Amino acid sequence: MKAKNLLSSIFISLAIVGCTNEREVPVENQEDLISNTSSTGKRSCAADDVLKEQIKENPSLAAKMMEIENFTQQKINENFTGRLVNGVIEIPVVVNVLYRTAAENISAAQIQSQIDVLNEDFNAQNSDYNQVPTVFSNVKANIGVRFVLDNIVRKSTTKTSWGTRDIMKSSKRGGLNPTSPTTKLNLWVCTIGGGILGYAQFPGGSSATDGVVIDSKYVGLSGTANYPYNLGRTATHEVGHWMNLRHIWGDSTCGTDYCADTPTHDTANYGAPTFPHYSTCVGSPIEMTMDYMDYVDDRAMFMFSNGQKERMLALFQPGGARYSFGQ
Repeated sequence: MKAKNLLSSIFISLAIVGCTNEREVPVENQEDLISNTSSTGKRSCAADDVLKEQIKENPSLAAKMMEIENFTQQKINENFTGRLVNGVIEIPVVVNVLYRTAAENISAAQIQSQIDVLNEDFNAQNSDYNQVPTVFSNVKANIGVRFVLDNIVRKSTTKTSWGTRDIMKSSKRGGLNPTSPTTKLNLWVCTIGGGILGYAQFPGGSSATDGVVIDSKYVGLSGTANYPYNLGRTATHEVGHWMNLRHIWGDSTCGTDYCADTPTHDTANYGAPTFPHYSTCVGSPIEMTMDYMDYVDDRAMFMFSNGQKERMLALFQPGGARYSFGQ
């Protein structure tokens, strides 16, 4: 079982997580980008840089995140109580599309394909779910969360890229303000720049910036969707962060993601690893490379674990950071 030393890693897992792909894209204003872009041709994460900026701007956020983590650990074994529709919690999704070119103004069909992927992945209905290896078959999970497309908001812009400082979430700065962010998941679709696929705000951050951002080249299954991130799993990964999941390697060598049933990983995995891939951490476990919270290609990730399910559903219990979504 993994150590649950919250104090040692709370600052690594705070607030915003951004992921980059193998190709770098110029950023219109470098000051708008908080990221270590990849120079190795691999997906990487801007969490540390963004984290430092958020702590600098709002030092009290660290304490708030600690409270949420303590609450999660207390509630993790309790029965879920919230708004259920046919046995699952239902989350309305507002998609905010910011576009300069016709390609960036992705179609309603492409957006709906992304909603469909979220529903498949969070309800164990994805076609590759049966590929989960036998060694993990007793921990693979049906999360039981349904996403419903509530509205699509579109705005034409002259910006070529938006960065990771949340300016796309502000109408005053040329973006779009979130719609009812305490009861609806806002998803911004735009060209982020710097090679960034997407990023998400963890529970505990400001409602004015709450939600998920996905680059228009990595949304859904059609249109602009770009291999090897063309199966909608960038959104699955980022919504996982929005629902309080950490990277499976805990953002440090042999770190913790606070889930007892996910093996300890050396670090992130990339591409499509050959199974079994063994960790060099204590016990040399087989790594759960197919988990949505690793960094593998879309085609190589296809499961959540029961421990991750418990973390996510704890948010919707009375007193939880996203309880308002369950009412």
